Amino acid sequence: MIEPHSQLSVVRQCELVAVSRSSVYYRARPCPHEDLELMRCMDAQYLRTPFFGSRSMTTYLRRLGHCSNRKRVRRLLRVMGLRSIAPSPNTSQPHPAHKVYPYRLRGLDIMRPNQVWAADLTYVPMARGCMYLVAIIDWYSRRVLAWRVSNSLHSHACVEALAAAIDRYGAPEIFNTDQGVQFTSEAFTGSLKQHGIRISMDGKGCYRDNIFVERLWRSVKYECLYIHAFADGRALRQGLKQYFDWYNNERPHQGLDDQTPDEVYRGLSHWKQAA
Repeated sequence: MIEPHSQLSVVRQCELVAVSRSSVYYRARPCPHEDLELMRCMDAQYLRTPFFGSRSMTTYLRRLGHCSNRKRVRRLLRVMGLRSIAPSPNTSQPHPAHKVYPYRLRGLDIMRPNQVWAADLTYVPMARGCMYLVAIIDWYSRRVLAWRVSNSLHSHACVEALAAAIDRYGAPEIFNTDQGVQFTSEAFTGSLKQHGIRISMDGKGCYRDNIFVERLWRSVKYECLYIHAFADGRALRQGLKQYFDWYNNERPHQGLDDQTPDEVYRGLSHWKQAA
C-alpha cells in the first residue's frame, strides 16, 4: 500500500490512506524462545486445570522454576486465546454486536449421526510460534468431520471448516459451539441459518456443555502435538491430517464400546463381528 520510493513522501502517503506512519516502519519480531516454552507449559496445564487464572498459572510456572510475573502470564494467555472457566465480572453481558443463542442440548437424546455437530478452536504450540486449530465433530460418533488451521483467531477458518463439512456430509439438525467471537460472528451464524441449522451455544464458562470437543483437544495434544515439534504450518497440516485419519478410522474409543468413530458414524460394526 505504501511505496517507499514513490514521488510522494511516506508521510504524505500515510496521510492519504489514514494509517499510522509507525506501522510502515514496524517489522514483526519472532516470539522469544522463552515465551514459547512458557506457552507450551501453560497449554498443557490448562488441559488439566482449565479453572486456573493468571494468578494460579503464575504460581504454577514459578514452582517449575520459571521466572515469570503475572503481567507476562496474562499477556501470553491472551495470545493463546485461553481464559479461565471461573466466573468473572459481568460474565452475563454478551458482546453488543453479536447475538448469543441458547444451549439446546440439555436433556436431549442424541441417537444418530448428523443430529448434532459441535465445533471449537484451540491453541497449537509449534517449534517456532503458534497456530490455531478449529475442528468440527459429529456429537454421536465423535468423528472429526472437518478441520482447519490458521495463524489468527479470525472466523475465516471456522467458516471454511463448516462449509467443507456441509459439502461432504450434508447439514446437521443442531450445531453447538461456545460463545467465542468466531462462532457468534455473522459470517458463521449466517452460514448455519442459510442451511436451516438450529444454533446452540454453551453457557458462559460451562466447558462441559461441549465436553466431547474438549476431550478431542486433549487427545490431539497429548497424542500428536506435544510429541512432535512441527517446524511450520505445512508440517503441522500434514501431521494433523495423518492423526485425524488415524483418529477416525483406527483409534478405538471406550465410550463407543471400543469401536472407531468412523464405524459408528457409518453404522459399521466390524470389530463386534470379528469378536
